[in-house]
Amino acid sequence: MFRNVLIADSGKGHVEEMVRMLRDIPVVRQARVNLLHVVPEQSGEVVQQHWQIAAGILAAAVERLSLDPSEVNTIIRQGDTKQTVLRVAEELNADLIVMGSRGLNRLQSILGNSASQYVFQLSTRPMLLVRDDLYVRHINRVMVTVDGTGVGDDAIRLACELVREIPGGALIGVHVSRQDITPSRGGKSPADEVLEKAVQRARSFGVEMKGEHRTGADIGRTVCAAAGDLNADLLVIASQDRRPVVAKALVDLDRLLGSSVSDYIRVHAPAPVLLVREPEGRR
Repeated sequence: MFRNVLIADSGKGHVEEMVRMLRDIPVVRQARVNLLHVVPEQSGEVVQQHWQIAAGILAAAVERLSLDPSEVNTIIRQGDTKQTVLRVAEELNADLIVMGSRGLNRLQSILGNSASQYVFQLSTRPMLLVRDDLYVRHINRVMVTVDGTGVGDDAIRLACELVREIPGGALIGVHVSRQDITPSRGGKSPADEVLEKAVQRARSFGVEMKGEHRTGADIGRTVCAAAGDLNADLLVIASQDRRPVVAKALVDLDRLLGSSVSDYIRVHAPAPVLLVREPEGRR
C-alpha cells in the first residue's frame, strides 16, 4: 500500500510523533521515507544560510525518528511551500503526504497563507494532517466515514490495511445522514444498506468493522462528534472532487472558505485526519 511517504517537516508540531507511531505498523514501516524542507525564495548569501539551517533541521529529524540516514531521502527545495510539496509529491509518486497543521479555519488559512490547507485541498494523493493542538496517540481505534461511493470504498480499504496489522486494532465505520429515513418493507433503511455493504467490504480485506449510523443536519460536525464519542485515534475520510476537469488545478473557494465537510473536519476533528481523494483516472 505505502511505498513512498512524503513528510513535509517544518521542525515543529506533532508530525514526528505521528510518524513514529505510524512506523509501528508494518505496512507503513516498509515504506521509503522522504523528508522535505522548503526554504523561502532568497538570493545571495542568505540562500546558503537557509540551506544550512534546513540541512540541520532534516538531520535532527532523522535522528529523532531513529531512522537510518542511508535509508532516508532528505530533500531541500527552494520556493513556495504549498506548491513545492505538491510538486515533490508528484515527482516521488508519493502514496501518502504527512503535514502538520495549525488548525486555522476559513479566512485565517488564506490570510495566514496556510500551506497544509492548500495541499489538503489540491492534492490528489492521500494526505495525513496532524494538528498542532492535538494530543497524538498510538493508533488503535480507527474511524472511517462510510458514504457508499467509490472513493469511500477506497477509504475503507486503506483503513482496513492499517488496522489489519495493528494487534487488537478496531475499525468503526460511521455513516452520517442528514435525516432518518423510514426503513423499507424489508426492514432496512438506506443507511442500513450502505453500512452493510461497507462491513462486507471490510470483511473482504480481513477486518471486522463495526458499523454505526449517525444523524445530523451538519455532517462535518456530526462526524467530529462521532470521532470524539468513539475515542478514535485516527479519522479516515473520503472526499470527492466535483470540480470540472479544467478547474482541477485551481483553488476551490468553497473549500478555502471552510464550507466543505472535509475542511470542517480538518479544523475540528479530535484526531489526526487521513484524507483519501478520488484517483485521477476515475474522475
